[in-house]
Amino acid sequence: MTEKLDEIVISRAIIETYMKKLMDNCDVDVAIAGAGPAGLTAAYYLAKAGCKVAIFERKLSPGGGMWGGGMLFNEIVVQKPSLPIMKEFGVKTQHYKGDYYTADSVETMSKLLAGTLDAGAKLFNTISVEDTMIKNDRVCGFVINWSAVEIANLHVDPLTIRCKYAIEATGHPLEVLARLVKKKGKYLNTPDGDIQWEEPMDASVGEEMVVKNTKEVYPGMFVTGMGANAVYGSPRMGPIFGGMLLSGRKVSDLILKALKKGA
Repeated sequence: MTEKLDEIVISRAIIETYMKKLMDNCDVDVAIAGAGPAGLTAAYYLAKAGCKVAIFERKLSPGGGMWGGGMLFNEIVVQKPSLPIMKEFGVKTQHYKGDYYTADSVETMSKLLAGTLDAGAKLFNTISVEDTMIKNDRVCGFVINWSAVEIANLHVDPLTIRCKYAIEATGHPLEVLARLVKKKGKYLNTPDGDIQWEEPMDASVGEEMVVKNTKEVYPGMFVTGMGANAVYGSPRMGPIFGGMLLSGRKVSDLILKALKKGA
């Protein structure tokens, strides 16, 4: 190394580059709350199709619960129908028996993250989606703030980003939709307009329903992953992730069709 390092140049490089990235993503085609396997898969296919996609993840480490596999055994199970998605991301799988395949959870999540970013999606970690922006009874953006502000319970006003479509991918707690219902009332695309919340575990039914429940749940807002089962009251499924990947791909297809229709 011939050039002496300058700490201030390093600081400015980080600040200027990050701010440019954030400013470039204040107005996007699709905004996603949650960087779990379903949210990442959706972002990958949307970005690959040419959409401008921003993902906001409240935690420091994106990836949701996939990192830990089942009970900290870092292996996951996927079913045969999801193998093409695993292959597209370059994830190695091993046949176990029947339609069951296993994969290393750390490899899987690492490649989902890398593939999604390589496709052009932008991921902002440690940023929470604390609310939605709604105009003409349609979700058209997210209200965001640093997760540290939320954790410290500081009174700091948030910022807003705009989008054509939003995806709720925060999983079991439905952090974004729960706030929407609290403020707007029971107007979701469910039998009574309210969140039904998920039932106890039934992997077979849960895996099937997580794909079926992936849909537009409020004008401008789609739901994917475990949140889809939480909205419509279907069972959870545990450390099997094929349905999550298929749900992410399905929501990307639905939004691409909607974008094309609205163009």
